[in-house]
Amino acid sequence: MGNRLSKIYTRTGDDGSTGLGDGSRVAKDSARVTAYGTVDEANSAIGIVLACDLPEDVRTVLVSVQHQLFDLGGELCIPGHAAIFDADIQRLEDQLDAFNADLPPLKDFILPGGGLAAAHCHLARTICRRAERESVTLSHHDAVRPEAIRYLNRLSDLLFVIARVLARASGHGEVLWNHERRKG
Repeated sequence: MGNRLSKIYTRTGDDGSTGLGDGSRVAKDSARVTAYGTVDEANSAIGIVLACDLPEDVRTVLVSVQHQLFDLGGELCIPGHAAIFDADIQRLEDQLDAFNADLPPLKDFILPGGGLAAAHCHLARTICRRAERESVTLSHHDAVRPEAIRYLNRLSDLLFVIARVLARASGHGEVLWNHERRKG
């Protein structure tokens, strides 16, 4: 493992720059820092979901996802580094298919809600979508492996399905968008 921090503050970022994993320094508002910072934010949001009462199969998947998001943050923080692979994306797809198998087909849009855990999962999903958008933005002017973007895309889908599972498991049920509410 690399350097361990014995002191949390270094003062090296007081000028608005931060160090990347390869030792180079960039502005704290660079597209790269924004992308991996939002991956970290998504990971924290998943941590809030994990603080809720969850079915064990959901908990197991989300803990694994947290480790992979940490790896993905490292990939985005170290230009040229690879940490997410096709097998990781396939694992998400397999988990998504397994959770989705017992859910009824969607006939309406679902609003974020359905109990505390489901609502937190929807928030994690939207943060994951933002991380995906910011990684695409980064890819327009710097190298980003397509696996990283595909992973975030698939993860947001998985979080949507898990939110549906959690809404049903909590007894709250899914909150359906009422498109008729404005008529009459």
